[in-house]
Amino acid sequence: MKLNYKRIILVGFAFFLIQAFWQAYDNTIPMILTNKFGMSQAWSGAIMALDNVLALFMLPLFGAISDKHHSKWGRRTPFIVVGTLIAAVMLIALSFVDNAQLHHISDVAAIDDPAALETIYDREADETLLTPGGQKFVLSRQFTKEEFTQIRSQITVDGAAVTNPDYTNYVMPARQACAWDATAKSPVTLVFFIALLLVILVSMAVFRSPAVALMPDVTLKPLRSKANAVINLMGSAGGILVLALGMVFATSAVRNSLMNYIGYFAVIAAIMLAALVVFMLTVRENEWAAEMQQQSVELGLEDKEEAATGERKLSVDEVRSLIFLLLSIVLWFFGYNAVTSKYSVYASNILHKDYNLTLIIAQAAAIISYLPVGFIASRVGRKKTILAGVVMLTAAFTTAAFMSAESPTMLMNAMFALAGIAWATINVNSFPMVVEMCSGGNVGKYTGFYYTASMAAQVATPMLSGLLMDRMGMHVLFPYAAVFTALAFVTMLFVRHGDSKPEAKWGLEALDEMED
Repeated sequence: MKLNYKRIILVGFAFFLIQAFWQAYDNTIPMILTNKFGMSQAWSGAIMALDNVLALFMLPLFGAISDKHHSKWGRRTPFIVVGTLIAAVMLIALSFVDNAQLHHISDVAAIDDPAALETIYDREADETLLTPGGQKFVLSRQFTKEEFTQIRSQITVDGAAVTNPDYTNYVMPARQACAWDATAKSPVTLVFFIALLLVILVSMAVFRSPAVALMPDVTLKPLRSKANAVINLMGSAGGILVLALGMVFATSAVRNSLMNYIGYFAVIAAIMLAALVVFMLTVRENEWAAEMQQQSVELGLEDKEEAATGERKLSVDEVRSLIFLLLSIVLWFFGYNAVTSKYSVYASNILHKDYNLTLIIAQAAAIISYLPVGFIASRVGRKKTILAGVVMLTAAFTTAAFMSAESPTMLMNAMFALAGIAWATINVNSFPMVVEMCSGGNVGKYTGFYYTASMAAQVATPMLSGLLMDRMGMHVLFPYAAVFTALAFVTMLFVRHGDSKPEAKWGLEALDEMED
């Protein structure tokens, strides 16, 4: 039984463009909201949570709708095409609205310009402001006008140019206060910006479930872990490409904190459209899905009635397994996403370590692990593989809970590498387990179930973990994560279905003959 890697790579271009978009979105939109519109972190965070809130009901809805849709282009392809086109065009439109706001604050927007700094000082000298660390200050008590106008974004330390802490602690909050004053006086631009943002988020939500559902549509059940590993690699490639593009445009540089994003967003849109063109020219959804259904019947993976109707009713035991599996997904996302959303704050305040390197190590470990864990699952089964991943993740978080600023940096990096491998082990196999329980006719609906579970956790856990950190101290983060992943292990033990037998048991010779 062999996986057609070429087909899965081509199908993966849909996930490639999705991840490329989200990487750019997560990197730039928070900076636009805070730096150009002057929004607080709380309000910026609320807007950034919109995609997860929309996903709770839109992903299962459009997954189910795509199940019922039939056209000469297939069930999923029309959603992918329309959603991508709208999102790409609206992303470019969003950059022009962003640029309009930049014009509104042009008198304070120039980086390292004495005239702009003087204007900022005149407007905010007597206001009570907050540093990024939460310390209150009054500008006129901290600096004279002459001192303030001499602050530059970078200083030289031991012959190397580094970011000036006075700039990030005092100039940026004061400039953001000016930006908020401009937004409050003329909120029309912000209204347009949020309206376009909603259109983009809805467009992306329309085709995410159909795009992900396309992989199981064209892949035999025992091979879906391997295929999902390839899909995840394609998504990672899209994200890495955008990160490299961000380095080219220097989007993270302090000097570009108020940059014009028209060129950057145009390139992102071009990447999305280029991936869409490759997808449209190469993917033959109807043909490949029909071949998969025929092979499934011949191998006994589905009976003829299921293949003909595209529907199957779950038994009571299968429903119970599905509920426990979705609960497990909620629990391990509660633990994992709490760490990924709060680790930068935790590392800065508790560990005094560079969080960027640690997270890069975790991501690199996950990427390296995608294909191997797919092969392992095809031999020993998905449930056993996932349980091993959950154990590794719990062990990593438990060990990290005992670490402090005096602990070796290499040990924390090793724990995050272990967490990355564990997450790949879980992530590659959990989605195929969900869609294993359905027939080809309702893959989109079950894809929606998966995303509803994961998105619900991602909406709730940053707020819950943040509340506990405020009440009990930041040290609660890793114990919190470890408890939820341990609970996920327990609930996963009750899952009895959704786990294909190792591929050696499925008539390898029969399928090889069919392929020949």
